[in-house]
Amino acid sequence: MVRITIVIFAALVGTLPLWPQDSSDKTSERNREAQESSSHDTRVDISPPKGDAKNHPDSKGAVAGLEPADNPNASDVQEFHPWNPMKAMKDVEIGDYYFKRKNYRAALDRYKEALYWKDTDAVASFRLAVCQEKLGNKEEARKFYEQYLKILPEGPFAKDAHTSLDRLAKAQ
Repeated sequence: MVRITIVIFAALVGTLPLWPQDSSDKTSERNREAQESSSHDTRVDISPPKGDAKNHPDSKGAVAGLEPADNPNASDVQEFHPWNPMKAMKDVEIGDYYFKRKNYRAALDRYKEALYWKDTDAVASFRLAVCQEKLGNKEEARKFYEQYLKILPEGPFAKDAHTSLDRLAKAQ
């Protein structure tokens, strides 16, 4: 009873609110803070120092080649394709699945995809050669058997690759 009397008295005096404060006051304060960006304080000035052109008159010629070209195809930048051995391994695994079910066309695509992600994948090269041979592409099969032997000359499929190359050579 004494507590209720104190709360009512405090509310009447104005030190404590009778109802909880509206959360919209706190929300509007947070919104105001969010609109104020701290990036104005941390901006980096990248403009050249005063008198730079006068102190270094030949510097414009040194960076002239660094300007972006009007024709993006004329660039001397050479793009690299992504290297991801995990995706290559997964593609080989899926290719093996198709190969076991005698779907050589699908297996061939997966082995090619594996070589896209890891161009020196010996297993993908060998199995791609086997698929090419099964599909009747003897020249392509020979190319990939040779690629396998360049990667792993003494690898686990080296004997099979040599045997297949000899067989393809006799067939021609």
